[in-house]
Amino acid sequence: MEKILLTFNRLKFLYFLLFITSNALHTPTLHCGNIQLQRPFLAQNSTVPFPLNRMIRCKSQKLYFRTSLGLFPISSIDYTSKTLTVSHTSCSPPSQFVSPSLLSAGFPSPPHPNSLLLFNCSRTSHPAASFIRNCTRLHMCRAASEVPYSCLVIKDIGKLGPDFHPKDLSCTSYKRVYKRTLNEEDFEGVELGTRISFDIPDHVPDICNECKKPNGSCGVGLKCICHAQECKDKVLSVTGSLDTGISSCSFYFPSLFR
Repeated sequence: MEKILLTFNRLKFLYFLLFITSNALHTPTLHCGNIQLQRPFLAQNSTVPFPLNRMIRCKSQKLYFRTSLGLFPISSIDYTSKTLTVSHTSCSPPSQFVSPSLLSAGFPSPPHPNSLLLFNCSRTSHPAASFIRNCTRLHMCRAASEVPYSCLVIKDIGKLGPDFHPKDLSCTSYKRVYKRTLNEEDFEGVELGTRISFDIPDHVPDICNECKKPNGSCGVGLKCICHAQECKDKVLSVTGSLDTGISSCSFYFPSLFR
């Protein structure tokens, strides 16, 4: 009887090992730099109508968000909330502006809205003025010892649409940000970057339908997924010029690197 129990326990242990190994094989993970890659970003069946592996590109161990404009650096991926963050690390002049709405149009809304901080704006009137608030306490473009920049905040850039531009208010600089939680009212505890949701429900027949409509909600990221030939795999930086089709933006295109 003792031998039978011993054999049974061994079989259970072997079954457990096979179960763990099988799960590991069916949940593959890779890394690009320090960012873990897993489904849905690993290679998918070619029959999938919108393969999300087209959404990202790893070059020289740096991860990028692919768009029809070029490559935007990704700072993190959250597989729990199903969002990735397109990084923004410094105050930028209006000549380098790409709207967060243009990046995210066509994707589901992220858990918390993408926001925009605008600095030293000489104009305050705008057709969408009801969505713009003061945030004069921020020291985000100068040393904390200096007098704070005047600051405006657009809490939900999605309400303004992709055609809004900081030059509309004659601002000297801007930052793309998002709040960690909805409880933060002062915008001093924000994170830098723009969050893009990849939480696409199974019941959506074809998210690419928006890219087939004349005025559909098809941003530069979704366009790259739905029309792979329109992806531009060049890294965007801060000099040169590029027309987004919405407003004029400035970038530098270095040579491709692997």
